[in-house]
Amino acid sequence: MLIASLRQLSKVYGKPGSQVRVHALRGIDLDFVEGESVAICGQSGSGKSTMLNMLGCLDRPTGGSYFLGDIDVAQLDDDALSEIRGQRIGFVFQNFNLIPQLTIEENIEVPLFYQGVPPHLRREKSERLLSTVDLLDRRHHRPNELSGGQQQRAAIARSLINDPLILLADEPTGNLDTATGDLILAVFDELRSQGRTIIIVTHESAVADRCDRIITLRDGGIIEDRRMPSAASRPVSPKLPIPAAG
Repeated sequence: MLIASLRQLSKVYGKPGSQVRVHALRGIDLDFVEGESVAICGQSGSGKSTMLNMLGCLDRPTGGSYFLGDIDVAQLDDDALSEIRGQRIGFVFQNFNLIPQLTIEENIEVPLFYQGVPPHLRREKSERLLSTVDLLDRRHHRPNELSGGQQQRAAIARSLINDPLILLADEPTGNLDTATGDLILAVFDELRSQGRTIIIVTHESAVADRCDRIITLRDGGIIEDRRMPSAASRPVSPKLPIPAAG
């Protein structure tokens, strides 16, 4: 099933006080389907961050269209964009972005709190996701009481609380050691096997190689869109005990 579609998407930034215009994205055409993991790669200035901002409805395109599901989000006003971000998109960041004053359980519940979901329903869903990322026994801890890998697993659980159409990860292993990063990628592998669509912005080839597809950008354009070997032919990495979503 088609999850997201970009058609001739472009983004041009103007530099204040000058006539200089920077073409961050140039006529991008892409489709993303259900249950695929995609790496977006490229050097600094290639357009990776702008692409992530477009996909996450954090910025508006200068031209073209972006369909998320059946909605052209490029045409929405700010309030509607905010609603789309809250209901259809999950975010995982390099620095985790957990609220230090809250417990891990409370952090995961934050998106539902702002949507007015009753406390007992928030707790029920957060506990299921904590179990999914093997952190149920840490639910009353605060972020500074957890390792970096545990914090990132909590951030992944938070990103899933609204059952998003698409999960966006910005350098999700950038602050982790190799072994811990592999565990985080194993979580993504399992989520993908359950039908999640995952898009990872990364500069690490080891991360990109774990994905189904690698899109490489240069100067705001796509220079390569490469399908990787099927998951069945790849080496199997250790995985956390993640139950199916439901």
